[in-house]
Parts: sequence; structure tokens; C-alpha cells
Amino acid sequence: MADPKGFLTTPRETPKTRPVPLRLLDWREVYEDFASSKLEKQAGRCMDCGIPFCHQGCPLGNLIPEWNTLVWSDDWRDAIERLHATNNFPEFTGTLCPAPCETACVLGINDDPVTIKRVEISIVDRAWEEGWITPQPPKTRTGKKVAVVGSGPSGLAAAQQLTRAGHDVVVFERADAIGGLLRYGIPEFKMEKRRLDRRLDQMRAEGTEFRTGVNVGVDITAEELRTEYDAVVLAGGATAWRDLPVKGREIPGIYQAMEFLPLANRVASGELESSPISAEGKHVVVIGGGDTGADCVGTSHRQGALSVTQLEIMPRPPETRSEAHPWPTYPMIFRVSSAHEEGGERLYSVSTQEFLADEDGNLRALRLVEVRNEGGKFVEVEGTERELPAQLVLLAMGFVGPQREGLLEQLGVELDARGNVARDADFRTSVENVFVAGDMGRGQSLIVWAIAEGRSAAAGVDAYLTGRNVLPAPIAPTDRPIA
Repeated sequence: MADPKGFLTTPRETPKTRPVPLRLLDWREVYEDFASSKLEKQAGRCMDCGIPFCHQGCPLGNLIPEWNTLVWSDDWRDAIERLHATNNFPEFTGTLCPAPCETACVLGINDDPVTIKRVEISIVDRAWEEGWITPQPPKTRTGKKVAVVGSGPSGLAAAQQLTRAGHDVVVFERADAIGGLLRYGIPEFKMEKRRLDRRLDQMRAEGTEFRTGVNVGVDITAEELRTEYDAVVLAGGATAWRDLPVKGREIPGIYQAMEFLPLANRVASGELESSPISAEGKHVVVIGGGDTGADCVGTSHRQGALSVTQLEIMPRPPETRSEAHPWPTYPMIFRVSSAHEEGGERLYSVSTQEFLADEDGNLRALRLVEVRNEGGKFVEVEGTERELPAQLVLLAMGFVGPQREGLLEQLGVELDARGNVARDADFRTSVENVFVAGDMGRGQSLIVWAIAEGRSAAAGVDAYLTGRNVLPAPIAPTDRPIA
């Protein structure tokens, strides 16, 4: 183990965030540097439990106690090797994952858990600085061609694994830059795109080919894709967003979060001078209390919103675990993100009844009402209706599944009961040489699950093409196999 008394003598410590007035002036990540000496002490808090329950919270099977011990002993080079053994992109999970590993930490039963996420990102940052991360091209080629449709975390993980296994991999992306939600969904202040770009450079050097601006199912048909490639991996995500069909929805000024956030990211990257959908000088209401909603809150602050209010139909979560979420499960508790630290108001147990327009037909407000849960249904509380000023409303209520029009309809793949692409134990769909990974098959989920699915689907593809079982498959599909 690491420091035998570390969990007794060292309190949990995390990096400080940059002052709010300062960070609202730019799009950089919000956390300040954390000294290696402090980080090593934090890693020393790991108890190297006989049963490391942090693994229960990590679908990738990250070897958390091992690299905690290596960091504590100042062996950073071996630490990145152990980290990369299970995770292609620890800088993605280290910045974006909500760290279910930490809520499963044994120390967290009666104390603050180990800062696993901070150790993870520090290891990979150190490795890039030291030049330890280099391309790993395959020594031999199989001659098999694989198409990966979608360049989010699951698609990139599958592509890197398959390229390193010796296959010729082409990643198709309909946007004009690679990265999926990592590129145009996640704000720069949560993960700077330099982290993504250097990984893509590594993948190109390994032999992965990227083709942008290609809408598979439109620019190239499903039949053409299956004919040209020996296997296809569907990794297009769950892009069908949930809407809010209430009176006044057609009024100008109401947008989906994924209409708003990509434009802001293009401004941050210098691709656009200004966004056509901007919060500047407006009262902004974000409907949806999840991470995407928080991304909209932080982005609106940086654009100069007059006010930002986030609405959630569910009650305010408790401050600590409830009996419904015992350790080591991931608890539904009240959390404050960096975006919430920057200002705004959060309203719980409210529902939007109607959007209201001014005399010129533009959005001026929304009418909301308080609700309570009765028998699993939300019931309006009489007499609690009120108007909330709003010139910009952002819908961040999640996604209902993959886009069916185009590629999926052309392929004719079977869907499961939830509308996701069904797959067998090897992540293969009902179509012979077509596999699926990530949210397209699993439904909307966490980045750590996306990478795990990409790695597992790659193992299925490699076994299908070569008959061997050499690539790791950290998880199995949650759905029942196709009959």
C-alpha cells in the first residue's frame, strides 16, 4: 500500500479554483495548479483495501490502488503505464468524469474519500510534460478495414484499440472537426481542447485515419460502408434530444443546449468571432438540472448574462447519502459545480407551463409552477404559478436515444425496448459485420462508460475479424443478447 498512516494523518485536499471574476473573463479550465508534493500525499491516503471498492465504481477497471501507490512513491513513469493499461484517455475522464470511483472509496464510509480523480489527471499531465506518451503503432497489419462512425469518446477508444491491433481504421465524423461532444459539447472551461488535440495527433501517428464533414447515411450509404469495410462500429451517441412541448415553444429565443453550446465552443476556439445564440445582456433560464445544464450556466456567465436561473422538476437532493443510495453506490446528493459557484439561482420542484412572448413576438418570460411527487407523478401545487423573466431559454433535459433517420434506418439494425441499438455479448448488432458502442447502444451515460464500451466493442470486432481474443473487454452489454 501507499503511506500506511496516510488516511489517518493527511486530510483530503483538492486544487483551488481560480477567482470567479478572473475566470469569467476567459474560457480556460478553472482549477489552479496542484503541487506534486501535495498530490503525492493525497495518493498516500489510499489504503490499498483488500477489496478495492473503487473498482466497483469504475467500469474501466482502473488499477486505482496501484497507481496511487506509485505516485506516493514518486514513480510517476510506472504510474502512467498502469493508468494506460485500462484507460486510453485518462485526461478525458480526469477532467469530465463525476468520479463514481470516489463515492465507492472505502475511506468514504466515515471520512473524505481519496482524491482519485485529481491523482488521475495529474499522472497523465505529468506524462505529457515529460514526453512519456508517444505513438504506439502496430508491429504488424491484418489487412482488415474497419469504419468507426462517430468520434466521441467511445468511437475514439474503439478506433485506437483497433488500430493498435493492426487493423486499418477510418473514423467518420459529420462535424468539421474530430471529437464529438468532447469538441463541441463540453465547454473549454471544463476541458481545454488541447487535451483532445494531442491525443488525436497520437492516434494519427499510430495510423488511425480521420474523415470530417462526412454524414454517414447521407454522403455515404450504409451499404457502401459495409461493402468497403470488413467491420463497422456505430459510435454516434444518443443525439436525439428531449424537447419540451408546452404552449409557446415556437417563440424565438428557445433553444436546445446542443444548439447553444457548440457555437460557444467555436467562439472559444477562434472559429467564430461571436455566437448567433448569445446570453449577453439577457435573463437566461436553463431547464434541466444535470451536467449539461451546468455547462449552459457557466457558458452564459462568460457571455455576460444579466441573470441565470436553472430549473429542475425533481426535489433538491439531500446534502448526504440517503438510505436509497447506500455506500458504495453513486449517491444522488446536492452538488455544486464550478459553474454554480460563479452565480445564478437553482430552483427545484418546478415545472414550466408556458412560454410567453412580448408584443413583438419575442420571448419575454416563462410561466412556471411548483410541483410535488404523488405516486410517481408530478402534481402541480395550486396557487404557486408565477412568471420568470427570460429572453433566452436553454433546454438541457437529456437525450432520448440515437438518431434513427439515415444510417440506422438504412442498416435495418434492431432496436431494444428503449430505442437504442440492440447488441449481443460481443457488441455486435443484428447486422452481421456491424457493431455498436457507447450511448448509441447503452443510452445516455457517463464518459467513463463510453470509453469502456469502446474498448469492449473493439475486442468484439477484433475477435470477429481474426478469431483471436487479445484485446481487453472491461464490460459486457447491459441489454440481453439478440435472439
